[in-house]
Amino acid sequence: MSTALPTVPVLHSEWIKIRSLRGTLGALITVFAATVGIQVLTASLIGTAEAGSMGEDPLLAAFYSLNFGQIAAFAFGATALSSEFHNSALRTSLTAVPNRTRLYLSKMAMVGGLAFVVGQLTALATFIGGQAFMGPYTLELGSTGTYRAIFGCGAYLALMALLAAGLTAVLRSAAAVLSLLIPFTLIVSFVLAAKSEGIAQYLPDRAGQMMMRLDTSVGLAPWSGLGVLALWALVAVTAGWLSVRRRDA
Repeated sequence: MSTALPTVPVLHSEWIKIRSLRGTLGALITVFAATVGIQVLTASLIGTAEAGSMGEDPLLAAFYSLNFGQIAAFAFGATALSSEFHNSALRTSLTAVPNRTRLYLSKMAMVGGLAFVVGQLTALATFIGGQAFMGPYTLELGSTGTYRAIFGCGAYLALMALLAAGLTAVLRSAAAVLSLLIPFTLIVSFVLAAKSEGIAQYLPDRAGQMMMRLDTSVGLAPWSGLGVLALWALVAVTAGWLSVRRRDA
């Protein structure tokens, strides 16, 4: 077995770091609170107004608030990594865990694992909470595509957190990563989609959200879309690993 693989003591230390960083832990909690809260609030206000009031695709509309929750996921992934690049924290971490690959993979495993668990809980609560206010337009849990969408929503949040974490390892700045990812997903993605849907379907947010669409006849297939998002995250995490390995602490 490779000595670079994460071990329980290193994973535990990474959990302690995340738990002790108020901003990072707060961002993780906000993933749940913002996604569920905004979905419930929006559904209670306009959910029964008319069919399609929250979006043309009723299944994707059940996760309308994901657009806000992903920002918290970005913040979680970015701040979990950026803390290592302040006040020589990385040098201290490397004193305790000299193997840079083990340290990095342990950090990514903890970020991805926590984001996935919280993401799945968030997805389930978002769907159930939002649909409780949809009246005649309610989607029942277990109806076509709902289980796929719930899993996909949780996986989407976890992969977005890893994407942000990997980029932060490269740029060494949470602020820089957030200023890049937030406009990209909220503005640039929509502009590109309006100009060329063929290219836009391979963007991380567009591809990942295919898991939450009821109509899968246009664009990538749901699982293919999730695979494309996973590839984006893998590239970012790999770039971060190369950066941590080669650059001075």
